Amino acid sequence: MRTASIKRQTNETTVDVALNLDGQGQADICTGVGFLDHMLTHLAFQACFDLTVRAAGDLVVDEHHTVEDVAVAMGQALDQVLGQRQGIARMAHAYVPMDDALARVAVDLGGRAYAVIEASFATPRLGTMATDLIPHFLEALASHGRLNLHAHILYGQNDHHKAEALFKALGRALGQATATDPRRAGVASTKGVI
Repeated sequence: MRTASIKRQTNETTVDVALNLDGQGQADICTGVGFLDHMLTHLAFQACFDLTVRAAGDLVVDEHHTVEDVAVAMGQALDQVLGQRQGIARMAHAYVPMDDALARVAVDLGGRAYAVIEASFATPRLGTMATDLIPHFLEALASHGRLNLHAHILYGQNDHHKAEALFKALGRALGQATATDPRRAGVASTKGVI
């Protein structure tokens, strides 16, 4: 089974992540940031990953450190479980509508970290989470997961719908990119290594 567990401990947060790429979309998320929990539940469900996240952070300061460190730990778990990235599809994309909103996410799990995020929001917060942390979360995930991530909210009026479409599209794209390809024994690269 393709599983990984990561524990990240800092002076600001403690984060535990358990990831199973070959799951059924079961999520058990408790970060103390309700909107983040909601988004990660969608991501796991759409990817068909089993994902457990526990985080205790300095929410008395604000939610920034918790959101960032959850992304770091999730990226590390994804990187760990993919290992040499052999036998996977590697690249995928997904478009997801959510009522008035449409989001597109494309990923390449080729081991090079890069993020292009185009996501604007009209409101400063969704629940207790600052909307400017959504791009920050995605950038940290891409950096520590060593993946190329292009995430775009193409349009929408409702910020909740825009964010939800984005995380669902991320889940769909990751689920497809991490899928095993029975035709491929090695890595999906003409170089022969990633």
